[in-house]
Amino acid sequence: MTPILSVKNLNLVFKLPLRESHSIRDAFTKIASSPWELFAPSYDRLHIAKNMNFDVFPGERIGLLGVNGAGKTSLCRCIAGMYSPTRGSIDIQGEVRAIFDTQVGIHPELTGRENAQLLVQFLFPGIENKAAEELVKDSLEFSELGKFVDAPYKLYSNGMQARLCLSLISARPSPLLILDEVFDGADLFFREKIENRVLDMIKKSGAVIFVSHSLEQLLKVCTRILLINKSQIVFDGDPQQAIELYKNVKAHDSAAN
Repeated sequence: MTPILSVKNLNLVFKLPLRESHSIRDAFTKIASSPWELFAPSYDRLHIAKNMNFDVFPGERIGLLGVNGAGKTSLCRCIAGMYSPTRGSIDIQGEVRAIFDTQVGIHPELTGRENAQLLVQFLFPGIENKAAEELVKDSLEFSELGKFVDAPYKLYSNGMQARLCLSLISARPSPLLILDEVFDGADLFFREKIENRVLDMIKKSGAVIFVSHSLEQLLKVCTRILLINKSQIVFDGDPQQAIELYKNVKAHDSAAN
């Protein structure tokens, strides 16, 4: 079976500019010896991803697990084409749809229906008008917002906002879908409903990369988990085993601090 996504020897390094303060004595010394060094920018190198290797195959639901700052979102942004790898390669078969923030493209003053019409164009560029209308109709019905679909979005609770956005995000299959913490804010009943919709979407085509700090969600949704620690993949396999290792990593980090 041909993988939808193949990541080989991926390295991502950011150069962070440093601002050094110089004493008057240091400044005069540098001017006398090497004046250009006084104004030359200096950088710190932040290694976000280190030698990452993995494949994603059709139908897989891959979880990314790790403490904050481990490199999960940066890896997803790299796969989505938002960052260019410093070294290594990313080979993707088909379209990638990545959702990092369910509020992107939302206009609070507009109604839920009006926002849905705009979001469809944002999420599915090039969609035909008739298909867009059907997709909006299906998503609004799925959201179960009832009469609130024609109320201003700014009046929605967090749970209602999540219902609208997640219903649209999951409305159409994609060869590769990246979801980064997008289930946050959804109420328990709707979370179960949307997870089932996502699973059904995966069965129809493609695969999902799912980022979450909810161990319960990861166990329910994922068939495989990549555990990332200090910018490296330290485990790739069974979700339950990955979670146990994650707990040990967190416990070790807490003890070290």
